[in-house]
Amino acid sequence: MLSKFLRVFFFVLTFCFTLYFCYYVLFLQEDYVIFELNAFIMSRRNKLSTVLNLITLLFCVNFSFAQNIDIELLRDINVNRNTSLDPAFTLITKSAVPISIGTPLVMYSIGLIKKDSTIKKQALFIGQTFLVSAFVTTALKYSIKRERPFNSYLDIEEVRYASGYSFPSGHTSTAFATATSLCIEYPKWYVIAPTFAWATAVGYSRMHLGVHYPTDVLAGAFVGSGAAYLSYKMNKWVNKKRVKK
Repeated sequence: MLSKFLRVFFFVLTFCFTLYFCYYVLFLQEDYVIFELNAFIMSRRNKLSTVLNLITLLFCVNFSFAQNIDIELLRDINVNRNTSLDPAFTLITKSAVPISIGTPLVMYSIGLIKKDSTIKKQALFIGQTFLVSAFVTTALKYSIKRERPFNSYLDIEEVRYASGYSFPSGHTSTAFATATSLCIEYPKWYVIAPTFAWATAVGYSRMHLGVHYPTDVLAGAFVGSGAAYLSYKMNKWVNKKRVKK
């Protein structure tokens, strides 16, 4: 039991370190002003190459190791689950899309009623993040084409019907895109704590229900959060261009 915990801890620590390194290289090493979109992309060519090489190396070295941990963790969560919690986790997993779509719609409606352009811009940003996350997730699913765990392992129980490919988790990416974009716009603890708790619960529910591997969920969280942050940075860049004109 202890050795399994140490293996899982090492894998998660390595994965998180890699994600932070990617974030640091791409976004925190900015010591110049960007004037053109082409210059924005070209200036990061070397950084992107470094990040991609690191990710490739990480996954090549740890592929079989990660696969073993993936299915072992999923078995612990799904096969040995408390079945009385199935309805609760089904409800949580169903909440991902309605909340992610409803949040910007409600916010935009409030902005219209109050005639508040700031709220409307925030709503559009959250909606944009949802669309970017959905696009990236769909592209990855049809590029990687990973089978669902219940199709590959007979002992994994499909508690809730799921179709399509597995990697990354679309529900998780959607939930984390909404949570991250909300926290960017409202960086208060009483917003951050419940939104990320909800997003994490959505991710866990996908494993509990047997429709995603742990790495699907981790990747979905990264895609969703990354979509929110990239949308935020791009909007900031576009607004700077407008001010200069």
